[in-house]
Amino acid sequence: MKNLTLVIPAKEEKESLPKVLDELIQYDLKKIIVLEESDYSTIKSIKNYNCEVLFQKKRGYGAALIEGIQNVKTKYFCIFNADGSFNPKELSIMLNKIEVNKLDLVFGSRYEKEGGSEDDTIITYIGNYFFTKLGKILFKLNITDILYTYVIGETQKVINLDLKEVNFNYCVELPIKAKEYELKMLSTPSYERPRIGGKKKVNAFKDGFSILISMVRLKLNK
Repeated sequence: MKNLTLVIPAKEEKESLPKVLDELIQYDLKKIIVLEESDYSTIKSIKNYNCEVLFQKKRGYGAALIEGIQNVKTKYFCIFNADGSFNPKELSIMLNKIEVNKLDLVFGSRYEKEGGSEDDTIITYIGNYFFTKLGKILFKLNITDILYTYVIGETQKVINLDLKEVNFNYCVELPIKAKEYELKMLSTPSYERPRIGGKKKVNAFKDGFSILISMVRLKLNK
């Protein structure tokens, strides 16, 4: 996995991030932790780990990912959660699929056969179903879990998409613009584990409404 860099956005993850990095020690890959310079507790918790720390210039989840991916030097990147919910054992499966099938992006999906989640609620399940269905109707997307960001992609091709969304709308902007630029992508089963610590950063109703507006805007701007 020397050709892979994990981009790990972190916000107040002092409990979970060290454990995530402990689990990743056995994997031969690079890691970029993206966080705000004022997040002293998280920064202090990882000071003894071998990873690059990048202080984001703009606030927001999407901003962290955009800035992180722009700093990746390897052929492939992977968006990887800091809360322990992503299983690193799936990395080799996803990377193999992208290479063997000559794809540009592989999206993990909790709703593929053999996928699942220990963190999904009825509200997030309904939300994901709605937005995934909307993505298929409006943009003919072939992915099955549009709001789940366990994603491996070819670095330069995603940088070329010139993504702009600095908040959680990034989740839908990525596949929508990838489809517009005719990138090759598919979904693969992923099992979401329970988070180690901290709390969800997503507000289901507020962020859901913002995502809806973003999808409509992207459709109108095509």
